[in-house]
Amino acid sequence: MTLLEFFVKGGPLMWPLLACSIIALAIIIERSFALRQSKIIPRSLMEEVERLTRMGRLDDIEKLLRRSSSPICPVIMVAIKNAGMRREIIKDYMEEAGAKEAYTINRYIDVLGIIATISPLLGLLGTVSGMITSFHAVGGEAMAGRMLAAGISEALITTATGLSIGIPVYIFYRFFIARSDYLLLEMEKTAARVLEYLKGDRDEVQARQR
Repeated sequence: MTLLEFFVKGGPLMWPLLACSIIALAIIIERSFALRQSKIIPRSLMEEVERLTRMGRLDDIEKLLRRSSSPICPVIMVAIKNAGMRREIIKDYMEEAGAKEAYTINRYIDVLGIIATISPLLGLLGTVSGMITSFHAVGGEAMAGRMLAAGISEALITTATGLSIGIPVYIFYRFFIARSDYLLLEMEKTAARVLEYLKGDRDEVQARQR
Protein backbone atom coordinates (compact mmCIF):
# COMPACT_ATOMS: atom_id res chain seq x y z
CA MET A 1 0.00 0.00 0.00
CA THR A 2 1.41 3.36 -1.03
CA LEU A 3 1.23 6.45 1.17
CA LEU A 4 -1.43 7.94 -1.12
CA GLU A 5 -3.56 4.79 -0.91
CA PHE A 6 -3.16 4.81 2.86
CA PHE A 7 -4.31 8.42 2.97
CA VAL A 8 -7.33 7.81 0.73
CA LYS A 9 -8.45 4.74 2.70
CA GLY A 10 -8.37 6.82 5.88
CA GLY A 11 -11.34 8.82 4.67
CA PRO A 12 -12.11 12.55 4.79
CA LEU A 13 -10.82 13.03 8.35
CA MET A 14 -7.29 12.43 7.08
CA TRP A 15 -7.33 16.00 5.73
CA PRO A 16 -7.65 17.74 9.11
CA LEU A 17 -5.13 15.27 10.52
CA LEU A 18 -2.74 16.19 7.71
CA ALA A 19 -3.25 19.89 8.49
CA CYS A 20 -2.54 19.23 12.18
CA SER A 21 0.69 17.41 11.36
CA ILE A 22 1.93 20.18 9.04
CA ILE A 23 1.15 22.94 11.56
CA ALA A 24 2.75 20.98 14.39
CA LEU A 25 5.89 20.27 12.38
CA ALA A 26 6.24 23.95 11.45
CA ILE A 27 5.89 25.03 15.09
CA ILE A 28 8.34 22.39 16.33
CA ILE A 29 10.99 23.52 13.84
CA GLU A 30 10.40 27.23 14.57
CA ARG A 31 10.45 26.82 18.36
CA SER A 32 13.53 24.58 18.22
CA PHE A 33 15.47 27.48 16.71
CA ALA A 34 13.73 30.23 18.70
CA LEU A 35 14.27 28.66 22.13
CA ARG A 36 18.02 28.28 21.91
CA GLN A 37 19.75 29.79 24.93
CA SER A 38 22.21 31.58 22.66
CA LYS A 39 19.26 33.40 21.10
CA ILE A 40 17.36 34.20 24.29
CA ILE A 41 20.31 35.03 26.55
CA PRO A 42 23.45 35.53 24.41
CA ARG A 43 26.42 34.92 26.71
CA SER A 44 28.80 37.31 24.95
CA LEU A 45 26.19 40.08 25.01
CA MET A 46 25.48 39.62 28.71
CA GLU A 47 29.18 39.60 29.57
CA GLU A 48 29.62 42.87 27.71
CA VAL A 49 26.55 44.40 29.39
CA GLU A 50 27.85 43.45 32.83
CA ARG A 51 31.29 44.83 32.03
CA LEU A 52 29.86 48.15 30.83
CA THR A 53 27.50 48.30 33.81
CA ARG A 54 30.40 47.98 36.24
CA MET A 55 32.09 50.83 34.38
CA GLY A 56 28.95 52.97 34.50
CA ARG A 57 28.79 53.36 30.71
CA LEU A 58 25.00 53.26 30.47
CA ASP A 59 24.80 55.02 27.09
CA ASP A 60 27.01 52.36 25.54
CA ILE A 61 24.81 49.65 27.04
CA GLU A 62 21.71 51.19 25.44
CA LYS A 63 23.40 51.24 22.03
CA LEU A 64 24.48 47.63 22.49
CA LEU A 65 21.01 46.46 23.50
CA ARG A 66 19.31 48.23 20.59
CA ARG A 67 21.41 46.19 18.13
CA SER A 68 20.19 42.88 19.56
CA SER A 69 16.83 41.16 19.12
CA SER A 70 17.21 39.00 22.22
CA PRO A 71 14.12 38.97 24.49
CA ILE A 72 16.25 39.84 27.51
CA CYS A 73 17.34 43.17 26.02
CA PRO A 74 14.06 45.07 26.69
CA VAL A 75 14.18 43.86 30.31
CA ILE A 76 17.68 45.21 30.85
CA MET A 77 16.89 48.35 28.85
CA VAL A 78 14.16 49.20 31.38
CA ALA A 79 16.70 48.96 34.20
CA ILE A 80 19.20 51.15 32.36
CA LYS A 81 16.65 53.85 31.53
CA ASN A 82 15.41 53.96 35.13
CA ALA A 83 18.81 53.60 36.77
CA GLY A 84 18.22 56.64 38.98
CA MET A 85 15.14 55.17 40.66
CA ARG A 86 14.95 52.97 43.72
CA ARG A 87 15.75 49.27 43.35
CA GLU A 88 12.18 48.16 44.11
CA ILE A 89 10.74 50.40 41.39
CA ILE A 90 13.30 49.23 38.83
CA LYS A 91 12.58 45.61 39.73
CA ASP A 92 8.85 46.14 39.18
CA TYR A 93 9.52 47.68 35.77
CA MET A 94 11.80 44.77 34.86
CA GLU A 95 9.19 42.21 35.89
CA GLU A 96 6.60 43.97 33.75
CA ALA A 97 8.94 43.98 30.75
CA GLY A 98 9.81 40.34 31.42
CA ALA A 99 6.13 39.37 31.38
CA LYS A 100 5.77 40.89 27.92
CA GLU A 101 8.81 39.01 26.63
CA ALA A 102 7.52 35.78 28.18
CA TYR A 103 4.66 35.92 25.68
CA THR A 104 7.20 35.92 22.85
CA ILE A 105 9.07 32.98 24.33
CA ASN A 106 5.88 30.94 24.88
CA ARG A 107 4.44 31.83 21.47
CA TYR A 108 2.78 28.95 19.57
CA ILE A 109 3.48 26.40 22.33
CA ASP A 110 -0.19 26.27 23.33
CA VAL A 111 -1.06 25.44 19.72
CA LEU A 112 1.01 22.26 20.07
CA GLY A 113 -1.03 21.37 23.15
CA ILE A 114 -4.25 21.84 21.21
CA ILE A 115 -3.01 19.69 18.32
CA ALA A 116 -1.83 16.99 20.74
CA THR A 117 -5.34 16.92 22.21
CA ILE A 118 -7.50 17.05 19.09
CA SER A 119 -5.47 14.70 16.86
CA PRO A 120 -6.43 11.52 18.77
CA LEU A 121 -10.02 12.83 18.97
CA LEU A 122 -10.10 13.26 15.19
CA GLY A 123 -8.77 9.73 14.93
CA LEU A 124 -11.54 8.54 17.23
CA LEU A 125 -14.11 10.36 15.11
CA GLY A 126 -12.69 8.55 12.09
CA THR A 127 -13.10 5.28 13.97
CA VAL A 128 -16.78 6.03 14.57
CA SER A 129 -17.23 7.00 10.92
CA GLY A 130 -15.56 3.80 9.77
CA MET A 131 -17.66 1.63 12.07
CA ILE A 132 -20.84 3.30 10.80
CA THR A 133 -19.78 2.39 7.26
CA SER A 134 -19.12 -1.18 8.39
CA PHE A 135 -22.54 -1.53 10.03
CA HIS A 136 -24.21 -0.24 6.89
CA ALA A 137 -22.34 -2.89 4.95
CA VAL A 138 -23.55 -5.61 7.30
CA GLY A 139 -27.13 -4.42 6.81
CA GLY A 140 -26.96 -4.70 3.04
CA GLU A 141 -26.01 -7.40 0.60
CA ALA A 142 -24.50 -5.84 -2.51
CA MET A 143 -20.83 -4.97 -2.13
CA ALA A 144 -21.17 -5.80 1.58
CA GLY A 145 -17.74 -7.38 1.91
CA ARG A 146 -15.93 -4.50 0.24
CA MET A 147 -17.79 -1.85 2.26
CA LEU A 148 -17.11 -3.73 5.48
CA ALA A 149 -13.40 -3.87 4.71
CA ALA A 150 -13.35 -0.18 3.74
CA GLY A 151 -15.10 0.81 6.96
CA ILE A 152 -12.74 -1.19 9.16
CA SER A 153 -9.75 0.14 7.23
CA GLU A 154 -10.93 3.74 7.70
CA ALA A 155 -11.45 3.17 11.41
CA LEU A 156 -8.00 1.69 11.98
CA ILE A 157 -6.10 4.14 9.77
CA THR A 158 -7.60 7.28 11.30
CA THR A 159 -7.05 5.96 14.83
CA ALA A 160 -3.43 5.10 14.12
CA THR A 161 -2.82 8.43 12.37
CA GLY A 162 -4.38 10.45 15.19
CA LEU A 163 -2.26 8.71 17.81
CA SER A 164 0.87 8.92 15.65
CA ILE A 165 0.45 12.70 15.50
CA GLY A 166 -0.81 13.30 19.04
CA ILE A 167 1.83 11.35 20.99
CA PRO A 168 5.03 12.95 19.57
CA VAL A 169 3.41 16.40 19.46
CA TYR A 170 2.53 16.10 23.15
CA ILE A 171 6.13 15.14 23.94
CA PHE A 172 7.40 18.24 22.14
CA TYR A 173 4.71 20.33 23.85
CA ARG A 174 5.93 19.30 27.31
CA PHE A 175 9.56 19.74 26.26
CA PHE A 176 9.00 23.29 25.03
CA ILE A 177 7.09 24.21 28.20
CA ALA A 178 10.00 22.99 30.32
CA ARG A 179 12.46 24.75 28.03
CA SER A 180 10.62 28.07 28.18
CA ASP A 181 10.34 27.86 31.99
CA TYR A 182 14.09 27.28 32.22
CA LEU A 183 14.90 30.18 29.90
CA LEU A 184 12.56 32.54 31.75
CA LEU A 185 14.26 31.60 35.03
CA GLU A 186 17.68 32.23 33.49
CA MET A 187 16.46 35.58 32.15
CA GLU A 188 15.28 36.53 35.62
CA LYS A 189 18.60 35.56 37.21
CA THR A 190 20.60 37.42 34.56
CA ALA A 191 18.47 40.54 34.85
CA ALA A 192 18.76 40.45 38.64
CA ARG A 193 22.54 40.22 38.37
CA VAL A 194 22.65 43.25 36.07
CA LEU A 195 20.42 45.14 38.50
CA GLU A 196 22.79 44.37 41.35
CA TYR A 197 25.73 45.64 39.33
CA LEU A 198 23.72 48.68 38.36
CA LYS A 199 22.87 49.56 41.95
CA GLY A 200 26.41 48.99 43.13
CA ASP A 201 26.03 45.69 45.01
CA ARG A 202 29.20 44.26 43.46
CA ASP A 203 30.41 42.45 46.55
CA GLU A 204 27.18 40.48 46.77
CA VAL A 205 27.37 39.50 43.11
CA GLN A 206 30.97 38.35 43.39
CA ALA A 207 30.11 36.28 46.48
CA ARG A 208 27.32 34.52 44.57
CA GLN A 209 29.61 33.63 41.69
CA ARG A 210 32.21 31.91 43.92
